[in-house]
Formats: sequence, structure tokens, C-alpha cells
Amino acid sequence: MWTSNNLSKLCMALCGLLLLAGSVFAQDLKLADLIDEALKNNPEIQAYNARIDGARQKIPQARSLPDPMLMFGYQNEGFDRYTYGEEQGAQWMFGLSQQFLFPGKLALKEEMARLDAESQEAMFELLKLKTVSRVKELYLELFLAYKNIDLLRERRDLFARVESLALIRYGAGKGMQQEVLMAQTEKYMLLEKEVMFKQKIESLEAMLKATIGREGGEALGRPVDISPQLFSYQTQEAVEMAIRNSPEIKSRGKMVEAAETRISMAKKEFFPDFSINAGYYNRKGDFMDMWSLTSTINVPLYFFTKQVPALSEAKAIHMQAKQELEATKLMITAAIRDNISMIKSADTLMNLYKKGLIPKNMQDVDSALSSYATGKTEAVVVISRLKTLLEYETQYWTQYTEREKAVARLHAITSGLNAEPGGEKK
Repeated sequence: MWTSNNLSKLCMALCGLLLLAGSVFAQDLKLADLIDEALKNNPEIQAYNARIDGARQKIPQARSLPDPMLMFGYQNEGFDRYTYGEEQGAQWMFGLSQQFLFPGKLALKEEMARLDAESQEAMFELLKLKTVSRVKELYLELFLAYKNIDLLRERRDLFARVESLALIRYGAGKGMQQEVLMAQTEKYMLLEKEVMFKQKIESLEAMLKATIGREGGEALGRPVDISPQLFSYQTQEAVEMAIRNSPEIKSRGKMVEAAETRISMAKKEFFPDFSINAGYYNRKGDFMDMWSLTSTINVPLYFFTKQVPALSEAKAIHMQAKQELEATKLMITAAIRDNISMIKSADTLMNLYKKGLIPKNMQDVDSALSSYATGKTEAVVVISRLKTLLEYETQYWTQYTEREKAVARLHAITSGLNAEPGGEKK
């Protein structure tokens, strides 16, 4: 059976864990600084930036002709001796050939490479927006963890007051020891929750450091208080702005254009390419040097097994790109509706908690404490109302952060509809 002495030892142990879990809160942590650091140092952003540089370098390659071919050799008459200068057919030969694509093919290849690079650039912008959104969400989660610790510490005083009243009543013979143990248990359970939130802070800091590209180092610090952002756009208006501004839609649109260019290229492949070949033949003695100029043209004889399937493939890729574009629009529309609904729901619940449930429950707690002090109610009633108050306060801040996270996601989806979500209080 638990005694007051046992619970006191548990309290000391939990306090020790709190000290091990983290030191005193560090300096203020500002969202703008984290965003700047993420955009500069995030490994995924840096890798994608290199990928775009590679895609841009494909453009001049695509518009270049195939490498010219240099030919040199010797032709001899007979096998028994070297007949250069003695026989008419003995000669040194030098040649140069250059392949030329059918008119329009090089331009189409360059166009495909350019559209691919532009698609990658749009996806790069989307990656940066998603990274910023990720930083904001982790920042808000960190803010919530610290806020929950604040709530636990504030309400611990009320639980300690219940414990004090229970001890007084028990000492005066008006209460049971079970009430003392109950009050002490609830107080120490708050310490346990604080340890858990401390561990969550460490986990969130690790994820945040990974996102901003920071290795190790000391604790990030405590997020500054943030003020809720207004979101005045209607759903349809937000959808239209997203369709117009979204980097993902721009990227998908470039993919559709590239697929259309690929169809044109596949049609061009039905026409032959050609090569121009120049040759010089050096002969000795009484034999005159010779030269030649010829052209070679490939014949697309097997078009039923090459060009026709290639054209069908290009059309299928074009259809795929168009459907993926439409799917992206539908997903963006659904995401906008979901997040706007989340904002409205959070606003309603926050208003309910702040103006109704929390003040009303605070009155109930004060009334229950007064009644318990005079012996008109039991400890379990006071403790129950205290736990309900803490739950309402926790839910208020949970809805607060969920709302701000929804705004952050809308910024990533629409490429910036509003000012910074989760604005820092000055």
C-alpha cells in the first residue's frame, strides 16, 4: 500500500528525472531564423539544387549535332609487297563525316530538355515550400510541448493545494488518509507527464535540426509566443489561387508540354536522318590524288516495329501526364478544403474553450476547493474538476497549434496566400 512517505520518494525521483531530461529553457527560438537556416542548409534542398543544375546542362547537349566521324586508312594492291606509288589503287585515305538530323528534330530535343528543366525548377520551389511548412509544423509542435509543460506547472499548485487541505483534514480527524494519497498521486502524475513532454521536446528538436540541416549542437531553445493568423479566403477563391500559383501544378503542366513535344518528336522519327561524308585519297607517282563527297541516308524500313510503337508510347505518356495533372488539381482542392475546414473547426473549439468551458470550469474548481475546505464535498470531486480544467486548457492549445499548422500547409499548397502563418509576437 502506498503511504505518504512512499509518494514523497516518488516525487523526488521524478524531479530528478526532470533535471536529467533537460536543463532550464534556453534562449528564445525564432521561426524566421529556422526557415532561413533550412532554406540554406537543408540537405534535400541542396541535393535538388544540384539536380536542377544537371538538368539545365542537358539543354545545350540536346541541341548539339552528333560528333563528326574521322576516317583514315591505307589501301594496297596485292598482298606480296607495298605498292604505294606503283599501282593506281594503292593510296592513303582520309575522310570526315557528319550526321545531320531531319529538320526540326534538334529543336524538339532541345525543347524537351528545356521543359524537363523547367519542370524540375517548379518542383524545387515546391520542395522549398514543403520544407518551410515542415519547419513551421515542427516549430508549432515544439511550442505546444513547452505550453503543456507550462500548464502542468501552473495546475500543479492547485493539486498541491488539494494535498495541503487533505493533510489538514486528515490531521484534524475529518478526512481519510486515502484522500491524501489520492491528491499526492495526482500531483506526481503531473510530474510524470512533464518528464514525457521533456522527452518529446528532445525528439522534436532532433527532427527540427535534421530539417534545417544542423548537426548536433546544444538545445534549440524555446519557441516564442505566436499569434493566430487571419485566413479570410473562401474555399473556391483559395482553390483558384492554388491552381494559378502552385509549383506542383506548374511542374505537371510542363510535363504535359514535354509529352506533347515527345509526340512531335516521335512523328519526326518517321523521316530519315542523313550524313555527309567527305574523303581525300592520297596517291604517289604518276597517279593523281582523288576526293569524294557522298551522303548517307538511313531508311526507316522497320517503322512498324520501331516508329509506330514509339509514337503510341509517346501518346500514352501524354495521356498519363494529363491525368496526373488533373489528379494533382483534385488533390490540391481536397487538401485546401480539408485545411480550411480544420481552421474553422479549430476557431469554433478555441472560442468554446476560451469563453465557455475554461472559465466555467475554473469557477467550478474554485467552488469545489472552497467546499472541500469546509468539508462540504469530497477530494475526488475537486480532483476530477481540476483534471477536467487541465484537459480543457490542453485541448485549447492543441486546437491552437493545429489551426496554425493548417495555415502553414495552405501556404505550401498555394505558394503563399497570406502573410507568415504563426506570426511571432513582438
